[in-house]
Amino acid sequence: MTEERTKIARQFIEALPHCRALGMELDSIGQGEAEIFMPYSEALIGDPDTGVIHGGAVSALMDTCAGASVMSHPKSGAATATIDLRIDYMRAAKPGATITAHAICYHMTRSVAFVRVSANDGTSDVPVAAATGAFTVERM
Repeated sequence: MTEERTKIARQFIEALPHCRALGMELDSIGQGEAEIFMPYSEALIGDPDTGVIHGGAVSALMDTCAGASVMSHPKSGAATATIDLRIDYMRAAKPGATITAHAICYHMTRSVAFVRVSANDGTSDVPVAAATGAFTVERM
């Protein structure tokens, strides 16, 4: 991946309002892989009794990370959009922990990219969630 493509992908992600609102930060990107983390925030709590982050915030993190992996793929086009994203929630993230998503774009056709994503909080070998998805490939 060229440095220019990395720069464009990074700027795109950092400009998304929902990424800023959720506190997402791009950690790494390139060659069809991306990693984005989301620090714990009381504003994202879905269950006030336990302090667990809302599943929707985890979903947004995983979807954004998956899209970033597509954008960074060497055969990718100018933009992407989610066609389908299936998420399996395996456990609640530990309250107070940063959640990190890691996505790999493992196959690309002329018009569709296929991605695997996992979300972890660093406290267990069991991920918080795992996902597979299909994304559009918009050619330049």
